[in-house]
Amino acid sequence: MTCTTCPYCGVGCGIVVGPDNSIQGDKNHPANFGRLCSKGSALGETLDLEGRLLAPQIGKREASWNEALDLVAGKFRAAIDEHGPDSVAFYVSGQLLTEDYYVANKLMKGYIGSANIDTNSRLCMASSVAGHKRAFGTDTVPGNYEDIEQADLVVLVGSNLAWCHPILYQRLAAAKAERPNMNVVNIDPRRTATSDLADMHLAIAPDMDAALFNKLLVALHDKGKVNGSYVEQHITGFEDALNAARTDMDCGLSDKDIAAFVALWAETEKVVTIYSQGVNQSAVGTDKVNAILNCHLATGRIGRAGMGPFSVTGQPNAMGGREVGGLANMLANHLDLENPNHRNAIQSAWQSPVIADRAGLKAVDLFKACAEGKIKALWVMSTNPAVSMPNASEVSQAIENVPFTVVSDIMARTDTGDLADVLLPATGWGEKSGTVTNSERRISRQRAFLPAAGMARPDWKIICDVATRMGYEDGFAFTSPAEVFDEYARLSLHTAQFGRDFDISGLAGMSAEQYDALEPVQWPVKKDGTTTERFFAEGEFYRPDGKAKMLAVTPPRNIPQPNFLRLNSGRVRDQWHTMTRTGKTARLGQHIAEPFAEIHPIDAKNIGVKDAELLRLSGENGRALLRVLISDRAQVGSVFAPMHWTAQFAANGRVNFAGNSVTDPVSGQPALKGAVVSATRYDAEWYAFAAADGDITSGRPYVAKMRSDTGWRAEIAGVKSPDCWEQEARATLGLTSGDALIFEDKRRGTIRIAIIENGVLRGAFFAAKSPVSVARGFVTSLIGTQDAQHVLAGVPGADQPDPGATVCACMSVGKNTLRAAIAEGALTVEALGECTGAGTSCGSCKPELQALLRDIPSLKVAAE
Repeated sequence: MTCTTCPYCGVGCGIVVGPDNSIQGDKNHPANFGRLCSKGSALGETLDLEGRLLAPQIGKREASWNEALDLVAGKFRAAIDEHGPDSVAFYVSGQLLTEDYYVANKLMKGYIGSANIDTNSRLCMASSVAGHKRAFGTDTVPGNYEDIEQADLVVLVGSNLAWCHPILYQRLAAAKAERPNMNVVNIDPRRTATSDLADMHLAIAPDMDAALFNKLLVALHDKGKVNGSYVEQHITGFEDALNAARTDMDCGLSDKDIAAFVALWAETEKVVTIYSQGVNQSAVGTDKVNAILNCHLATGRIGRAGMGPFSVTGQPNAMGGREVGGLANMLANHLDLENPNHRNAIQSAWQSPVIADRAGLKAVDLFKACAEGKIKALWVMSTNPAVSMPNASEVSQAIENVPFTVVSDIMARTDTGDLADVLLPATGWGEKSGTVTNSERRISRQRAFLPAAGMARPDWKIICDVATRMGYEDGFAFTSPAEVFDEYARLSLHTAQFGRDFDISGLAGMSAEQYDALEPVQWPVKKDGTTTERFFAEGEFYRPDGKAKMLAVTPPRNIPQPNFLRLNSGRVRDQWHTMTRTGKTARLGQHIAEPFAEIHPIDAKNIGVKDAELLRLSGENGRALLRVLISDRAQVGSVFAPMHWTAQFAANGRVNFAGNSVTDPVSGQPALKGAVVSATRYDAEWYAFAAADGDITSGRPYVAKMRSDTGWRAEIAGVKSPDCWEQEARATLGLTSGDALIFEDKRRGTIRIAIIENGVLRGAFFAAKSPVSVARGFVTSLIGTQDAQHVLAGVPGADQPDPGATVCACMSVGKNTLRAAIAEGALTVEALGECTGAGTSCGSCKPELQALLRDIPSLKVAAE
């Protein structure tokens, strides 16, 4: 058995891997206590080598490591020698382990001498970092996960916790079930799965979070709820913040709702405010963070059990990257790049020839510099900016414009890798060993339980090999991740003199065996063994005067833009980032199989689009084509679309192509939830659904593929009907042989085709003038069987009930199965679990089970 850590979100769940690669939650890990979400539960299904990059490639041909590393080092050395250190850049990832992050940061800042190293974490939590630093003096997360369970009021701001951090949601839901008097408030323009747990959902206007918290700050003062002694002893800027907060701003909520929220917050001592991407991914994200912090600082509700602001991160090691200085404007150990004493301490510890003395290019600016020809050599590590960056089409062009680009990744094909000159195969989860830090500052081990795939090497090793070839062998002579971690911990011995929050000097000097056996531990871990469970209950902030600073925040005015929609991009429950890993398992594709645009019925009517038709979203420099989902959970004037789909799965469904490059001026974080787009109905002449035992390909304008248990499935649409439907079906399914069974209903404008070879159904193709109505799960289940005679019906017979669209991915339970169980008397979530299994594994589907129960008015029940 191997104890390791999940590679998905920032919750940092512990996992136990069996000898057969079976996956279970680690009951002893303090992040999850054995719980896993649907993605974590399916990790064992993602370990195959299909699509893996197994050897270095130069110009799409296989190469040796020596040839590839010599080329990378030579190109970077030549660029530096000819154009200077700022002509090269690294774009790294919260998917890297801390040891990988550390050596990349050391190479760029301490040996190349530039700070042009930024990370995809810039896209998810940079505004939180900036807000923390402005208020506290350091990027400190004050509390821990237990505070969520100990609070009497949990306020979720811009956080769909149920889908994006499912285990924290489960911990919160369990706490609320145990203490029904606990209150949950959900502040989000969109009603999400998380809203179903909330006692109060505040459908705030987009980007008006700071206006609401300003109103709260004023009310706290006027109601006498400010902690005067705490403010006097530990806070500066209170009066300026309060005066700014008195500027009245419409936040899109009724006076009644605002009064109810204010009263609840004011009268509840133990308040935790959890915030995530809805706060951070904004042009005013840092101000939103500080408006939240202001309320906790003014009341002294920080650093004590059950209270405080809590930023939850999106990636498994976003926090670890922050610790080692993986952002372009930071130094390791939460030190300041602009402080010469801090720079000298780091350089002295590293004994490096140089040290970067000014901030480098943040993500958006980095790719703008690529487009402008300023970056001559670019190294992208373990991320896919050609999809995930805003204005992704221009980012792709910018990468193409760089004279030399190297990508280290686990997959042979990604949107970014396809633009690279050199591909370097990196080890993946299960093969790599190191540490990650979760959202509550807890360091956990990722341990290898598989051999490296093909010629793949750990990222830290690849970086060190390049550094050595660039002439920096003395600083990169590491032979194991344990050695890297030890140097990192020893760095704290040098930087502890500054009295900052981050200190792991107590972990220095561990043997390789001790490192391998390291149990999950929260930092700080000081040299004398002492630690700090929570920060700031007694002040002791990290600004020069030892006090926190409250910021005067003036929110933007909410000005609706007629004829345009605000694009709110985000995540879905069962997919992760750009689907490199989750796209491998059919189970995770059953819940939501294609990109979509969720819009309000009023907007749908104005646009003239119906449910399941296609919507074109057009931004300043690009566009995306998405399936329409009409729902009153969306806010009028906004459209929600998931960001996961890539060229490999849905080339025209890449929503960030319709985004823009507007950033927060303080943090540099892109406003990924703030692009303004036009929306028009896409006039498809025909729609199709296809399923096959092999890959599916189509050159039609809309194609969205997903794996199925029997091969692949796809949704397709075209603007001109083909001359021969059989040829269209065979080309799409990749089946040139076999017999075709064809049923055409010209009156209804439908065509159904099955391809049978040697008595086995190999593919099915359904087309119609309107979105295809067919039992997709039933059709895909017949692929590879001899039961082809039923497939053309498109629906199962009476003896083969259709489970419907998947709700519970873990147990493969469909909506129709659940509705049947409800009709038979399963009137609670627990009862549904007992008779169908839904919700009994990871629990991520429980909000949808509750919604199903509420959607049957004749039963007049509410899910428990």
